[in-house]
Amino acid sequence: MIQLLQTSWEERFRICLSLARLLQYLAHSPIGSVALLDFRPRQFVLRDGELKISDMDDATAGEPRCTESRHCILHFSSHNVSLPCTLPGGRCLGLNERRNLYNAHRYFFTYLLPHSAPSTLRPALDEIVNATGELRWSSDKTFQRMAYILHSYQNGWYRMNTTKPVGHAYMRLRGVSISQRQDYRCMPSYHSLACLLSILDTHEAAEVCDEHPSCRAFVFTGQTTWTGRHLVFFKTGANDTRLDPDATSFVRT
Repeated sequence: MIQLLQTSWEERFRICLSLARLLQYLAHSPIGSVALLDFRPRQFVLRDGELKISDMDDATAGEPRCTESRHCILHFSSHNVSLPCTLPGGRCLGLNERRNLYNAHRYFFTYLLPHSAPSTLRPALDEIVNATGELRWSSDKTFQRMAYILHSYQNGWYRMNTTKPVGHAYMRLRGVSISQRQDYRCMPSYHSLACLLSILDTHEAAEVCDEHPSCRAFVFTGQTTWTGRHLVFFKTGANDTRLDPDATSFVRT
């Protein structure tokens, strides 16, 4: 978990989004509602940036049987949740889904969603954390809210009414990259030895460069993240450049 906290918020959100999608599938699987009895992070693996179950030995399919409501109580460290025993049939309907949601909140959402998120997305992310902790939402609603946040992030809606005027002018150099000798570190970053960030557009890149004391230039690499946003290196200057047909550099004038 500590290692995950050192990754970019965008990658951590991808993990939580894939987990929300998994919760939705478990709640409506072809074999019935499935509960993961051991939800600790070691039960999962990351594949292509998304969370997958590595061990199904502790999974159980079908809602627990009951004869009365006292058989349908979920015991958590902070509180208990009671569900009705649905008759006829004697099943604790919704218990598996709620167990999974709370454990996702406990082990993943609480730590991965809010930390270093864009400030304008924090209220929506905090709402997800609180709603899953209090079991106010279904897995369907949880996934829908996360999908909306993703759409907002991809399209830049989260920046509406928060865009700042750029303090400096930048000269565009197409087909030019800047040497790694002019890298500096920032956190969180996609590169351990450089400042490589996910950026919406040139205006946001200029804002970031203005905010970083070490920054005098930035380079659009021509590569994108899983959300379609640009990967951009931020640099201390542009004294050492090279030709790169995929790159576009912006140098403070």
